[in-house]
Amino acid sequence: MSDIAWSIPVGEDRVSAAYTSATASGSDAVFVCAHGAGGNMNDRGMLATAAAMHAAGLGVVRFNFLYTEKKSGRPDPMPRLMDTTTAVVAYVRTALTPTRIFIGGRSMGGRAASMLAADGYDADGLLLLAYPLHPAGQPEKLRDAHLSRIQMPVLCFNGTRDALCTPALMERALITVTSPWTMHWVNDADHGFYVLKRSGRTDAMVMEEISDATRLWLE
Repeated sequence: MSDIAWSIPVGEDRVSAAYTSATASGSDAVFVCAHGAGGNMNDRGMLATAAAMHAAGLGVVRFNFLYTEKKSGRPDPMPRLMDTTTAVVAYVRTALTPTRIFIGGRSMGGRAASMLAADGYDADGLLLLAYPLHPAGQPEKLRDAHLSRIQMPVLCFNGTRDALCTPALMERALITVTSPWTMHWVNDADHGFYVLKRSGRTDAMVMEEISDATRLWLE
């Protein structure tokens, strides 16, 4: 199905967004999906993610952060990322009136949504793809302090070769988490969910795995 283009106000600024309905009559469940630090709403990873989530039965809203909209290479501060996500979700609630709404996204975008979730934001669940637990090569700088405050259901995908999420450190961080957190490790995948040829799998197969796991989680 074709996308519906939106321009969404965020304070005195605006950001671009695109909505893909899961059904001809509109979706009962919508995933508001934020992009990663080096990407945008139409990058390869975001389009692949949107297709996978659409196949899982979700309507998908992709959007740009303010710095992306202004073509800046420097990400907004975390409070601004959170404010933008909040503004987009509020717009979606009014425009679509979905029965269920999920927040999250890829890497930094997912982290911003997780910070909202930790603050008690009202959503039906959190979908994280390539959660950036720590900077590449700096496993001592963990971004896990807020995870234990999340109460909503979580589905988190990370690759076992993700340079920003060491599996052992993530499993250790999840010990303090009491929310219904489903951790799905994608074998041989890196931070972009790309796999080596010798793995015997293709990137498309990885996204199909993510889609299937999401469908089961939604059920």
